[in-house]
Amino acid sequence: MVRVNTNLRVATSFNPTKKSHSMEIYDMCKKIMNDKITLPLYQRDVSWTLKKCKDLFNYQLFGKAPVAPISINEINNGIPIPQISFIDRELVPNERIANAHLSIVDGQQRLTTNFKAFTNHPDFSNLVLDVSRAKFRIIESAPSNSQIPVGILLNEDDSLIEEYLSERDLIPSLYTVLVKVRSKIHSYSYTINIAEDLTEKEQIEWFEILNNAGSRVTTIQMAFSKLKVHNLDIYKEYTRPFKEILKSYGVDELFSPFTTNVSYPIAALNAPYEVVVKNRHHNNNHAPIPSDTKEDILVKLDIPVLKNIISRSLNSLELTMRFLDDNSLLDRVNRVDYILYLSGFFAYSDFEGIEDIPENIMQELVQWVDEVNFKNQTNTARRKIFTDLLNQITVLT
Repeated sequence: MVRVNTNLRVATSFNPTKKSHSMEIYDMCKKIMNDKITLPLYQRDVSWTLKKCKDLFNYQLFGKAPVAPISINEINNGIPIPQISFIDRELVPNERIANAHLSIVDGQQRLTTNFKAFTNHPDFSNLVLDVSRAKFRIIESAPSNSQIPVGILLNEDDSLIEEYLSERDLIPSLYTVLVKVRSKIHSYSYTINIAEDLTEKEQIEWFEILNNAGSRVTTIQMAFSKLKVHNLDIYKEYTRPFKEILKSYGVDELFSPFTTNVSYPIAALNAPYEVVVKNRHHNNNHAPIPSDTKEDILVKLDIPVLKNIISRSLNSLELTMRFLDDNSLLDRVNRVDYILYLSGFFAYSDFEGIEDIPENIMQELVQWVDEVNFKNQTNTARRKIFTDLLNQITVLT
């Protein structure tokens, strides 16, 4: 006689698809606004480009098939995984997490995109519906009369679109069609797949199954996301400012894949970590490369120490970009390695500003940028490049 495991009988008695239902974009945005839909602490930061957001709006307006479902963990009892709000990633007090609270396992990027339009977020200032071309577009200048900003068109306040059109004397020609567009997208329904009271491990397993062809919740993201409990949000306080510095110098395209949004900045913490914690003692496996990230060490540091390291990293990055800009080297920099290595060097230096760099050091660094080769290098070779850079410049000081 064959024994049937009781887990098999339990599994066949429960069908999670019976919990699925639909919810309109407008209702989801209202729930996000009121912290009725939140994110578990481990969730990564927003990663979609403006182009992906534009593509979603076009698909929601013109697509012939529904957008993929949203996956949600419904919190009904027990101590929940700490929850954070959308976009600003603020911790949501436990007392605000009542029964049937909805926590996003998969779908953050789509919901954030719709919520940014709902709240007229400044990130969407150049995203418009072009009625003359019948599509959402990204523009570089002020919108023309045929281009309506999504933050006006899809705003929670339906009076904004009327006021916008009235100021431009466009109500007779555009109001009716824009109200229909607005109504369609606000009433667009997503299928919601619901699970109840999943543990953190179960949520991550579900997320990885849903995203097995794309990005996963990495060890780095998980480790640093949990620091939010201790009043440090790695995205708000470090990776976003890191990218903003690169963006201000026009090299943020070197930083575009989401995995690099986390791994590059965390790799850049290696040098300031050695300065602050190791008294400037360099270990070869602390090079500023993604394979050498030390998240397991960093997350165990006292928060003031980690914040000091983060501050030093951002300061050295800013000095790096000033150096490259002042020496007309930005066009030469076609890999982020140049930036990470120079940032690591400046973390070791005592230079507080570009004016503190001696001329001989400046010329050596310019020559290093011209001559260094990162292509097809092993990790061992890449580590040696950084060690040699530190040694070479140290001799000159």
